[in-house]
Amino acid sequence: MEFDNDRIVKRAYKIELFYLALLILINPLVNSITFFLVDFRIWPVLLLVNLALFPAYVLYSRFIVAKFLFQKKYVWFIPATITFFCLVLMLILGGYSIILNFPLSEKEKNYFFVSYPAIIRESVWITVNMALATAVSFIKEALDEKDMLSVLQKDNTFYKLRYLRAQLNPHFLFNTLNSIYSLSLQKSEKAPEVVVRLADIMRYLIYECNEEKIPLNKEIDFIRNYIEIEKLRYSADIRFTIEGETGDIMIEPFLFISFIENGFKHALNNSFKEPFIYITLKVAAGRIVLNVINSSSADLEAQAKRINGKGITSSKSLLELLYPDSYDLDIIQTEKEESRENSLCMHNAKERLEELYPDSHTLDVILKNNTFAVSLIIKPRAA
Repeated sequence: MEFDNDRIVKRAYKIELFYLALLILINPLVNSITFFLVDFRIWPVLLLVNLALFPAYVLYSRFIVAKFLFQKKYVWFIPATITFFCLVLMLILGGYSIILNFPLSEKEKNYFFVSYPAIIRESVWITVNMALATAVSFIKEALDEKDMLSVLQKDNTFYKLRYLRAQLNPHFLFNTLNSIYSLSLQKSEKAPEVVVRLADIMRYLIYECNEEKIPLNKEIDFIRNYIEIEKLRYSADIRFTIEGETGDIMIEPFLFISFIENGFKHALNNSFKEPFIYITLKVAAGRIVLNVINSSSADLEAQAKRINGKGITSSKSLLELLYPDSYDLDIIQTEKEESRENSLCMHNAKERLEELYPDSHTLDVILKNNTFAVSLIIKPRAA
């Protein structure tokens, strides 16, 4: 579908072109083989006659069928069809009368001579061609509706994405401004650096992430700036690791930030003396894996509320729109107290952590603390 000065210009469909070609060729081809199998000089004449009538059949398809039959204006469609039939028959017979003025063989004169058999023959062919024109109109109508539905679905998805991203942006900025406010109250020397990093983030939000897809490296820089701001604000074991080649990958913006923010909320807003958050972004085998593992002192009820928070919910909605069949999201909760420990949950968490973090010492440290883990796997589609 193309646009010319805001007017939609639709290209002809392949199946529509096939039926139009059939409409042009079937009559002269059948009659040439039937009546003039060895008289090849008359074949182009029959083709030219049908080509001359072709615009009339297109007019019938695009106007009479589309405007009257599709609109259920049968009172207009029936007389218009009869009138069209008669006009085309008169044109054909008139054209044959002109052809008879040229030197022709006896067999050729019999074919073009205006007689009852000729009228019946041409009436049948007019009916066949009108049926093909009607079929073309129905096919075009069905494909146009399919295209329109596809466009509406794309527009709906586009505006949903815009809406969800608009929700994410203020949510993220609100948290960052809170960080700056907290540092300013403390008269911290770190505040200017946070402002600089926030400026980089604002530049990203305003100028660089309005495209449908952006380079993964830009999203990583955005995440890194956020993490550095949190590092300046809090004293915690914060690690951000990139694994794999990220240079040629395009990704939709804001897929990861809510899960990372959620990790910081769990890790830093609790009573742990040595909070930790480990973030790993892996690129391998046609997929991107985000793992966020952090300390948490919240009980399962509080964790469940955080899982259903606005940021996480919006990110889940984004994933459903962008990767309906090609993403996997695991959020693992562990009990706060050992006496309430869920063995199956811990077993699943351990298997996941062993797969993602084969270092058993780190694994033991994580599992000895109350832990909240998020694992997100997506398979980016070709741009």
